[in-house]
Amino acid sequence: MENDTLNHTHEELQRARNELALLYEISNAMHTTLKPEEILYIILTAVTAHVGLGFNRAILFLVNEKEGILEGKMGIGPDSGEEANRIWTHVEQEKMNLEDLINNYKVSGQLSGSQLNRIVKSIRLPLAQEKGGILTMTLLDGMPLHINHQTIAAQKQDTLINILKSEEFISVPLKAKDKIIGVLFADNPYTHKPITSDDIRVLTMFANQAGLAIENSQLYEKTLLKSHTDSLTGLWNHGYFQYRLQEEMNIAKEAKQPLSVIMADLDNFKTYNDTLGHREGDQILVQIAKLLALSARKQDSIYRYGGEEFAILLLQTTKAEAYIIAERIRLTVEKYNFPQDQTLPDKKLTVSLGVAAFASDAATKELLLEHADKALYTAKHQGKNRICG
Repeated sequence: MENDTLNHTHEELQRARNELALLYEISNAMHTTLKPEEILYIILTAVTAHVGLGFNRAILFLVNEKEGILEGKMGIGPDSGEEANRIWTHVEQEKMNLEDLINNYKVSGQLSGSQLNRIVKSIRLPLAQEKGGILTMTLLDGMPLHINHQTIAAQKQDTLINILKSEEFISVPLKAKDKIIGVLFADNPYTHKPITSDDIRVLTMFANQAGLAIENSQLYEKTLLKSHTDSLTGLWNHGYFQYRLQEEMNIAKEAKQPLSVIMADLDNFKTYNDTLGHREGDQILVQIAKLLALSARKQDSIYRYGGEEFAILLLQTTKAEAYIIAERIRLTVEKYNFPQDQTLPDKKLTVSLGVAAFASDAATKELLLEHADKALYTAKHQGKNRICG
């Protein structure tokens, strides 16, 4: 009897050591990045990896306070039993550890083809408990919720259960200090392995670490966003334009895809500023930023290049296509009734634009910008309110 007690104590102690070692390894992995997307992937990989917590599927939802919803952010897990066997066999053969799995994502961005991830990103649940179901209940109660074979029948109306066809699962709140920021969901639809009290305990301990990691990444993202944003117009700033242009040119070169840049400069803006003052001039720049956003496509990114000059980065766009967008910008500005623009020489505030394309006009960032600048300079000297390329 005494030996049985000692053996049991030894087993408990060993399990506790293994759990602490695993949580320590996962914690170290989460400290390798502050990028929100990578943090979410590390968290879900830790939940699903055979060297991690070993669930078949893991899904992460975060609170969107602005819209009053709980929204799906990322899901990791096979889309079928066949895929599950293929993935697990590959991982076993390659003897991949947690670090290998994480690095594999950083290199390949392998979630792009995941059906589960696409479904998860479409899920938006109201924060009201009676409408949001199990996940909102977990969020509001702040406690783990285990739904098993006996209790799942009572949840037939639950949106998530109907979408994921889960037979048993655990949902755990993600806590950051004194605030709950989301919910972590995990289940075993392929192995049908029962979820034990130990699984729930370890996942809950892990969720507390994960919540803090997510909050840190969100704070980092806000700081990064602020440092890259022009305080007056809310557009991206000059420094971020230089960085993004180089990054996107590298991608375009690798993929053999077109890329174009539009440089836009307000005509006679100095006269407007000198006549009406900088306060009125600032309001014009804010309005121009809005007009550029309206005229460009959703996939185009707009930057305040400096002073009254703006840049538009157009991915997978030929020079001919860029000209069409530039003309739309020019006409939008020309037709807009700016306050007191009759004080200008042409009685109208207009914009001149220069267009340059990679790689037909230039193969490097410096030469591409030089080409766009020269085109803009030509547009100015040919009479303004026009496009040159």
